[in-house]
Amino acid sequence: MIYFDTTKSGAASHSSGLVRLNSRLRTELGALAAPMAWTEAARSAGEDDWFLTTELFSEDERPGFGAFLRGRRFRAAAVFSDAIPLKLPHITWPQSVARHPGYLKLLAGFDRVWANSEASREELLGFWRWQGIGSPPPVDVLNLGADFIPIRRSRGGAAAEGAAPAAGAGPPSIVCIGILEPRKNQALLLDVCAELWAEGLNFSLDLAGRINPVFGRELAARIRSLARRNPRLRYHGAVDDAELARLYAGARASAFPTIAEGCGLPLLESLWMGVPGVCSDIPSLVESAAGGGCLALGVGDRAAWKAGIRRILTDDALQARLEAEAVSRPLPTWADCARKLSEALATA
Repeated sequence: MIYFDTTKSGAASHSSGLVRLNSRLRTELGALAAPMAWTEAARSAGEDDWFLTTELFSEDERPGFGAFLRGRRFRAAAVFSDAIPLKLPHITWPQSVARHPGYLKLLAGFDRVWANSEASREELLGFWRWQGIGSPPPVDVLNLGADFIPIRRSRGGAAAEGAAPAAGAGPPSIVCIGILEPRKNQALLLDVCAELWAEGLNFSLDLAGRINPVFGRELAARIRSLARRNPRLRYHGAVDDAELARLYAGARASAFPTIAEGCGLPLLESLWMGVPGVCSDIPSLVESAAGGGCLALGVGDRAAWKAGIRRILTDDALQARLEAEAVSRPLPTWADCARKLSEALATA
């Protein structure tokens, strides 16, 4: 049996990549996984069982968790997302910055670890080397699912289930999905789009995502102020999957100017919808872009982003080629993700 850690995620009230990972993996594992808090798993799991977590934790948040790992009679596995709080502490939740070093050290006490990208894998292994941790567990890559809705966009351009295009003809749309915060770098996209609008290029920019309560308020205020003066800028707040699919279905391209990601699920989900992605050339996104359908640009390079957004809006041949690549390329699903994980645990 797999005892699936829901200590925090079971009560999550927002949508994020980590929440989606937890909920979709738990769903796809089905009867193979019994969701429960770690304290309950400590009482229930036996030597033939696995404790599996995708959550973030520390000894302060879970008093006794280190002893739980050291004294266990069962096996333990974890899915690791990123080391962003260590790389960007000045723009990361203070709680995450305080937690992360201890979290990465605790991961070294597991039997198996999967990272959500090769870039994340290298970050984790690098941290362990830096800390002088000997004999760490094996770390493999677990490709996360792109299928946030069941049916993928087809070659004929048919919208997926629940993804009717936005009403009205209107100008072409660029859609950007992600929590409003400096790491996602929506400010760069706003600057670039403002310049293109001023030069007469007619398009709309659709932004969606919750607001980081520590770092996102200033950006949110700027977006709302600009949107009042320019109806081509639209902020949708946090959206559910049906609205997310509608935004993608009405878009000419998606934009991800982020400066750091573990995996970057919105890029994969955009490709699932057959929508080309314009993304930063950071390692994790380059991994996803390598299969086609993407235009990777220098992270934070304003001139490159201005030229790239202009190209995707005006170069029909480029947009059509990237769209064809996005529609036709193979993409991982959450069922694939759960199958790989469960088969590995069954044979370990």
